[in-house]
Amino acid sequence: MLELLLNPKKAEKRSWQMFFIGFFYSVLAVIVSHLIFGQAESKYIGIWIVTFTVILSMPFAYFLFKLEERRDLEYEGAFKVLFEHRKALAALTWLFIGFLIGYTLCYMFFSKNYFLPQIETFCSINRASNYEACVSQYTGQTSISGFSTSTGRFLGIFTNNMQVLILTFVFSIIFGAGGIFVLAWNATVIASAIGIYIKSQINLLPLGLARYMIHGIPEIAAYLLAALAGGIISMLVLNKDYKDEKFMDILQDVLNLIILAIIILVVAGGIEVFITPKLFSAS
Repeated sequence: MLELLLNPKKAEKRSWQMFFIGFFYSVLAVIVSHLIFGQAESKYIGIWIVTFTVILSMPFAYFLFKLEERRDLEYEGAFKVLFEHRKALAALTWLFIGFLIGYTLCYMFFSKNYFLPQIETFCSINRASNYEACVSQYTGQTSISGFSTSTGRFLGIFTNNMQVLILTFVFSIIFGAGGIFVLAWNATVIASAIGIYIKSQINLLPLGLARYMIHGIPEIAAYLLAALAGGIISMLVLNKDYKDEKFMDILQDVLNLIILAIIILVVAGGIEVFITPKLFSAS
């Protein structure tokens, strides 16, 4: 299946197979980080895990974004172009889910110190008022602290997610497929959160995954749209297609992708604040 990484067209036709690629790459990244750095630099292994995952994923991401930029030049109409992007979005989504499952299992079986930066991020978001205790115990509450009302929580979550969205978009423009770094990082953070929840709930893996994936899937879909939009602009500049007569149409497509991503983030934030807590209130 590895030949899919050099052929985005095949990957888009069988997008579900990207799950296995993402799973393999995430587990491989953890194993390589463990073998190279081990306990000597355990504090930084969480960063190396993401780095190795990105290195492995870059060829596929680069050619996929290049293919999507070509589609912008070939197809007419905003809705038609957006519809065609669904294949790339599906492939990237399955890749991310593969990352997530792989990282989650690695969190369960490897030293949690390997995910220390991710746990610190989790605690800074979820237990800001008791950050040190959260990090020292490698556990924490699953709700956002520091906001006394649901509206405050929603605004806090949406603001944080918008920052990630913007960072993903900018990274994809500057580094081409650089948005994959942000996506891989978020996969490790979510996997750490799932791992923390599972360990506190007597290894309830399905429940732990469901708790975060209900709002996590649309949230990540928004980031993928931003990565796709940034990747298209990067390919546009790299190939000098800004001289093409359809330049403005491509920019309109990019704007449509960003607007759709923001709308999805609003929905995901609403699910996380108003729906998920009710569904898992007894968990």
